[in-house]
Amino acid sequence: MLTPEFIISLILVLSETVDTVSITVDVTKLIRRAQNGDKEAVSTLYQAYVRSIHRYILFRVRNVSDADDLTAEVFIRMVQGLPQYQITEAPFAAWLYRIAANLIADFYRAQSRRFESDLPETLADDHVSPEEHVMQDQALDGLRAALMQLSEEHRTILFLRFVDRKSHNEVAAIMGKSMTAIKSAQHRALVQLTAILGADTKLRHYLRGTHDPTAT
Repeated sequence: MLTPEFIISLILVLSETVDTVSITVDVTKLIRRAQNGDKEAVSTLYQAYVRSIHRYILFRVRNVSDADDLTAEVFIRMVQGLPQYQITEAPFAAWLYRIAANLIADFYRAQSRRFESDLPETLADDHVSPEEHVMQDQALDGLRAALMQLSEEHRTILFLRFVDRKSHNEVAAIMGKSMTAIKSAQHRALVQLTAILGADTKLRHYLRGTHDPTAT
């Protein structure tokens, strides 16, 4: 049986090998310094956010090279847009995620497809058989295809919560919503994702095998 809890475990597979780095910075001061041409401040902003933005893009486009290129473009646009950036109560990260989301949308329009066929090298496991790789690929392909059927808001919330490991409060600040609204949207997203994946016969066949910890 597919459950929201098991769907979360699948989502976490996509970020198993990702290192997380927490950088404590006074973002407002950094932004003001960067707007005044301080290159060190720009570099610190880049270091503070590049891993999260790269994870977000890789989660969506699947190809490491494309994710690298798009991440670089996000920060090029950050530098270009800093002079006009207005400091508000919304987190600086929210602006970067919006830039990334727009670039991802442009990427898919240019490619005329929803996603590519190769798994990121960072997700490969050298300790499984070729047959196991195929089964894993099918499961992750099913998950990614299902995620693409969710709204942009729901995809972003699931990413921030279960891949970037942010708290409900942090997600609420980034999304500009209340914590209650984020929890409700997260619940709806997981229920919808579970229903979509449950209707995927190939994925259901895989999950009901030895790899499904909920199988009976």
